Amino acid sequence: MLCGGWRRSRRSPEEPRVSAQVAAPLAFLPSPASSDSSTKRPGLRALKKMGLTEDEDVQAMLRGSKLLKIRSRTWHKERLYRLQEDGLSVWFQRRIPRAASQHIFFVQHIEAVREGHQSEGLRRFGGAFAPARCLTIAFKGRRKNLDLAAPTAEEAQRWVRGLAKLRARLDAMSQRERAHTWIHSYLHRADSDQDSKMSFKEIKSLLRMVNVDMNDMYAYRLFKECDHSNNERLEGAEIEAFLRRLLKRPELEEIFRRYSGEDRVLSASELLEFLEDQGEDGATLACAQKLIQTYELNETAKQHELMTLDGFMMYLLSPEGAALNVAHTCVFQDMGQPLAHYFISSSHNTYLTDSQIGGTSSTEAYIRAFTQGCRCVELDCWEGPGGEPVIYHGHTLTSKILFRDVIQAVRDHAFTLSPYPVILSLENHCGLEQQIVMARHLRNILGDMLVTQALDSQNPEELPSPEQLKCRVLVKGKKLPAARNEDGRILSDREDEDEDEEEAEEALETAEQRKRAKQISPELSALVVYCCATRLRTLEPSPGPPQPCKIGSLSERKARKFTREAGRNQTIPLFNPVDYSTVALNFQTPGYEMDLNTGRFLINGQCGYVLKPAYLRQLNTTFDPECPGPPRTTLTVQVLTAQQLPKLNVEKPNSIVDPLVRVEIYGVPEDCAHKETDYVLNNGFNPCWEQTLQFQLRAPELVLVRFVVEDYDTTSPNDFVGQFTLPLNSLKQGYRHIHLLSKDGASLSPATLFVHIRIENS
Repeated sequence: MLCGGWRRSRRSPEEPRVSAQVAAPLAFLPSPASSDSSTKRPGLRALKKMGLTEDEDVQAMLRGSKLLKIRSRTWHKERLYRLQEDGLSVWFQRRIPRAASQHIFFVQHIEAVREGHQSEGLRRFGGAFAPARCLTIAFKGRRKNLDLAAPTAEEAQRWVRGLAKLRARLDAMSQRERAHTWIHSYLHRADSDQDSKMSFKEIKSLLRMVNVDMNDMYAYRLFKECDHSNNERLEGAEIEAFLRRLLKRPELEEIFRRYSGEDRVLSASELLEFLEDQGEDGATLACAQKLIQTYELNETAKQHELMTLDGFMMYLLSPEGAALNVAHTCVFQDMGQPLAHYFISSSHNTYLTDSQIGGTSSTEAYIRAFTQGCRCVELDCWEGPGGEPVIYHGHTLTSKILFRDVIQAVRDHAFTLSPYPVILSLENHCGLEQQIVMARHLRNILGDMLVTQALDSQNPEELPSPEQLKCRVLVKGKKLPAARNEDGRILSDREDEDEDEEEAEEALETAEQRKRAKQISPELSALVVYCCATRLRTLEPSPGPPQPCKIGSLSERKARKFTREAGRNQTIPLFNPVDYSTVALNFQTPGYEMDLNTGRFLINGQCGYVLKPAYLRQLNTTFDPECPGPPRTTLTVQVLTAQQLPKLNVEKPNSIVDPLVRVEIYGVPEDCAHKETDYVLNNGFNPCWEQTLQFQLRAPELVLVRFVVEDYDTTSPNDFVGQFTLPLNSLKQGYRHIHLLSKDGASLSPATLFVHIRIENS
């Protein structure tokens, strides 16, 4: 039973959690009586559900288009692009010597579709094609843009409009509809002869595709129970019956029965009881009635203010049933406090798309950082040819981009996701002449966006708030009179690089470069208003009155040294700042550091600013991260089940994941911990754990909770499957679904974890 001590009888590994009893018809699956043409063509069922089967743009995409893929001035390759019948993916074919390779990309992985020459690639290499014929598909994560030119402007518009409709309908899908669409896409692929009938061999192929290794005898028994025609083929309603069994959620049915009683429907008062047990703050009868009207799919039940199992499952799989507090997905914090009172999402070497040694620099990297809520970006500025400053990672093989192109990208994209201020952190290696050019570009391109003087002339040293600086751009850099170190040399705008890097730079710089670096242009200095770069020599406050406009930068190594010297444990994770407002991360490098950064800024509308706890906003705080006091909060996580985990090795159909779940805690040193479940053998479709993990927390306001799913391996490190990270203060209690993300932050929908959360404050 899924109650009390949260126990349930275990199954043998060869019999995954699939009920042998047919469920009541699920609202998102067609009824068994359905016999329209879309039932005969499973791939089109998703488009029918979206209401797009008759759409002219979508019809054109289904027929396919020959589009030119553009990579350089000379590399233009014609490719056939065609929307798949599942409405989820686009198929394309490319020709390579002696072979033709086929590929797909998924609609849900598209970040944006831009018309015309609105990408770095098309601005540089698309001049031979009219802007009306061009479009750019920008993807989430690290995948490169797809720059395309259509034969005609109308065909380009069909793809722009069609992709927009598909993305809008996909975003509007419920989680259960996504699961239905997802499994039907695999069904279409498993139907090897495309006759819309499924043999047992094809059903076994389907099961392996969706990440479950089911015992042959057990699978055949389910197959025969659905083979009502007794012809060793499933078709139409028989396929739907099989999928209905596969997609059953016994654990949700058990919770539903516990509250609904014998009549198997929830009244508003019974739903309210469930909400109260969930720990929903301020739950009322009116709230329960509203949920019924929102999520119940049966009109008769809705009219009588009753919720069926289908409606209950729709609710639990909705954003309101997720682990992340839906109220925190909008801006909910006070945005009227000084800038220094916020953690600010910041990027390091923002211009890079890959390696820091030989990778590509691109304005697209800035655009991607902005789409992830980054509010502080770095510009490494160097002398360029023709009097134009360039940006790249100095003394490496990384490519160069023009300073002015980056500023144009800031103007066009900085405020697409968040209206709150952007900080341009300048690492200035240019001489006076090109510094003047930099200042001119900043003023001319940004115009009124650029902050050029204090907002309050009576109190110029007083930091304004994010609210006061909406849609404004701040420059961070050196301000005259320039500070010099012991040998009289002006400090770089990255004030405290790693000593090794500084020595290498000094060894490589010519005498002329060093001479130019000794000067700061008054024109550029004048644009530094609230973010004056300075060297930090200690973490201790400097004597005298506070100087809120001074920003000290330091390397991670120096930061750890300072924390040791200050008597604090050196394991303070810099990506989960305690002493710092901005911690610059390589947004182009996926990993747990970026997961934590994303989790920290997932809340407050993903606006890039998160208000610090009150004790970190006080000048004379007594808070010490190394000695935060006794535990104040107990976090209990019961890991119950997972749904539709992604297959890691699609090239090996017999490779099935053996998933385990690890819960990781990040915060002050004494709170950092991780615990994990056992692994489940050969089942990534619907594994069941029902294991409890518990943590004692001393500074809960700073805690990030990371849920990680891995594929267990006995001989090598586990493989990453998916994760989701969020602040403890935004984690909701009760039965919750956690919607997993990929390594580069893209949605893995419909993959979820189902957990029970309990947070107790002492």
